[in-house]
Amino acid sequence: MHSPITLAKTLALGAGLGALMWSAAASAQAPIKVGVLHSLSGTMAISETTLKDTVLMMVDDINKKGGLLGRKVEAVVVDPASNWPLFAEKARELITKEKVSVVFGCWTSVSRKSVLPVFEELNGLLFYPVQYEGEESSKNVFYTGAAPNQQAIPAVEYLMSAEGGAAKRWVLAGTDYVYPRTTNKILEAFLKSKGVPAEDIMINYTPFGHSDWQTIVADIKKFASAGKKTAVVSTINGDANVPFYKELANAGISAKDIPVVAFSVGEEELAGIDTKNLVGHLAAWNYFQSVKNPVNDGFIKQWKTFIKSDKRVTNDPMEATYIGFKMWAQAVMQAGTADVDAVRQAMYGQKVKAPGGFNSVMNTNHHLSKPVYIGEIRPDGQFNVVWKTKGPVKADAWSKFIPESAKLTADWTYPWVCGNCEKPKFGKYE
Repeated sequence: MHSPITLAKTLALGAGLGALMWSAAASAQAPIKVGVLHSLSGTMAISETTLKDTVLMMVDDINKKGGLLGRKVEAVVVDPASNWPLFAEKARELITKEKVSVVFGCWTSVSRKSVLPVFEELNGLLFYPVQYEGEESSKNVFYTGAAPNQQAIPAVEYLMSAEGGAAKRWVLAGTDYVYPRTTNKILEAFLKSKGVPAEDIMINYTPFGHSDWQTIVADIKKFASAGKKTAVVSTINGDANVPFYKELANAGISAKDIPVVAFSVGEEELAGIDTKNLVGHLAAWNYFQSVKNPVNDGFIKQWKTFIKSDKRVTNDPMEATYIGFKMWAQAVMQAGTADVDAVRQAMYGQKVKAPGGFNSVMNTNHHLSKPVYIGEIRPDGQFNVVWKTKGPVKADAWSKFIPESAKLTADWTYPWVCGNCEKPKFGKYE
């Protein structure tokens, strides 16, 4: 027979265990939250709004297939409004208040640099889907866009070749922030390593949202009049591209005269530009909508169905978002948990059949192996692929053309962390 004290203790223990079991069961059914950190207003909204919609498409798709680990996936969308300090505030809010398991976001490198300390302090996980300057390595970021050796360097090599017009003089034109400045530092060193003298390299920067291009385009035209074939390498970002290309046309500059290769102009940006005077200008990406393969056909169809418009286009950062989301979902299934440390470890070696062709693979340097394409602008705002690599190129986090970086490596391999190691779950999110 139990004493009253023992009985009370037993009942209390039973009640406590019952509450714990109920809490665990409720937690198992709670949604897995995904943060979406893209500018929906301001100068970068022209590019970033589509990436928000891409994440929502992926969340909708995975929920229709049963969610993840038996749980619904829920997108938490915030608008950092092209305001770089606000990106950091919103990132902190997503991780601490909303308790998101992962964040898909940022476009500009200055926004990524703004949030990086937050993700490292709070051990959050960011998937960054845009081409960037490299020279960074964080265990809290997976970089699914191109590093310089997957976009900038191949583009310049193409323009230097006979096939690409054998350019001898170079205009490096960019928006005044981290990505263009660091990319151009790498490109300037690369060009000089190929024997291009300093006087044949012109570098120019303009602020975000710059609209008056008349003087700069006149300077480019004058620089190109020296008798050597000249090419423009553009790291101009956001809505400043619209007046830039319009002024090129106004100045009578054709792709045959001075070809422009852009790293931040894709199908989405061209949708707002009269392209008839831009035919033949170039862009370098890891994906174009015009690439033909069954995976891309499915990607385009999925997008147009979700967005309910046949006119909406796909582009490279959308593909990078698609790849990143699929890899994250596969890593969650493999780890058996959405815990950041377990998912990070499970990310290494993840493969996704990419719309751009080939399998994209996540390496231990937190960067992808991806193909490189160079496309010519068509009258309809799409691209004809004029050059491509034979297969995926592994990204270099650190450039060999910057002396202080050439000796650095990025490898985040460390002992396995698993949230469900008794019965590891393996799977692919198809």
